[in-house]
Amino acid sequence: MSEQRRGDRPTVPHGLEAVRRALDEAETKDSVGALPYLREAADRLTELIDEAMATAVLTGQASLRGAGAQAGLTENAVGPRLARTRSLGAYADDRGRVTAAGVERAKYDLETGQPRQPAAPPAPMRFKPRRPS
Repeated sequence: MSEQRRGDRPTVPHGLEAVRRALDEAETKDSVGALPYLREAADRLTELIDEAMATAVLTGQASLRGAGAQAGLTENAVGPRLARTRSLGAYADDRGRVTAAGVERAKYDLETGQPRQPAAPPAPMRFKPRRPS
């Protein structure tokens, strides 16, 4: 499904529809039964936010800091999240972060029609305990 326009704002219908479906499912469950659906909605919404930030920095609508601020994130949180996107994942450094230099390279590659493709889609971020319990 391609992007549709509603006024000036692009929307990603299939992404938002998946969030809505998960929330609708959660609404029909008890607290425990709703948890997997709420987690799915949160994960998909996070993906949409990350992709929107990537688009904003690639099109020059926002800097890394500006995109993060609009999403309510600290500047340090933006690089790793952009590294998980389809459009900028291939431009992550060895620390797993997209930097301003990576964004500039991505813009250049996009203009020349040769954008890099990420090796594999990244797994969602998850909490990892420091020690087993």
